[in-house]
Amino acid sequence: MALFRSSEDRKARKAGVDESRIPPGQYYTDKWPVLQAGSVPRVDLATWDFRAFGLVRQPIRLSFDDLVALGAQEQTSDIHCVTRWTKLDMPWKGVPMKALLDVVQPLDSVRFVIAHAEQGYTANLPIEVIRDDDVMLAYEAEGRPLTPEHGFPLRLLVPSRYFWKSAKWLRGIEFSDTDKPGFWEGYGYHNEADPWREERYGF
Repeated sequence: MALFRSSEDRKARKAGVDESRIPPGQYYTDKWPVLQAGSVPRVDLATWDFRAFGLVRQPIRLSFDDLVALGAQEQTSDIHCVTRWTKLDMPWKGVPMKALLDVVQPLDSVRFVIAHAEQGYTANLPIEVIRDDDVMLAYEAEGRPLTPEHGFPLRLLVPSRYFWKSAKWLRGIEFSDTDKPGFWEGYGYHNEADPWREERYGF
């Protein structure tokens, strides 16, 4: 059963939210809280680049414009933060993960991907999760470019997992045959992070 707090319960009911869309232990919000470890990086698009590397047939390094040129996808997705808030029906725009996979062609031995972000932050995911149709390299949210606090210029979007897996300030995707737990996993967060199974912590 979803967790509703009094003020958020009123918001949810006023918005006509279907409680079945909210994972266990979560509450509805119409806001987008800002959460991160460390400071907000300053990014210069003139020098910024994105890498896809590791066990792939075609490793790449792209400018922001080159990345965007891979193709655009618009979608509406819900996001679920491990700190217990859920935001529904968020509009997103970005490069579909499928477009990146088509270019780099991961080897058959790939089992995991590791998202590399600014300041050494990483997040790990199984390759089968990355292949979901709604996974993207997002550069817009709610009709506008991402703000610095929410990951400008690029973040990973993986709606099926708690939001820490959707790494902000993304700089690269590594394809690997072995798992490499990321930043938050190293602090005890669950390796799988499925909100519907309440996989918050690994202990």
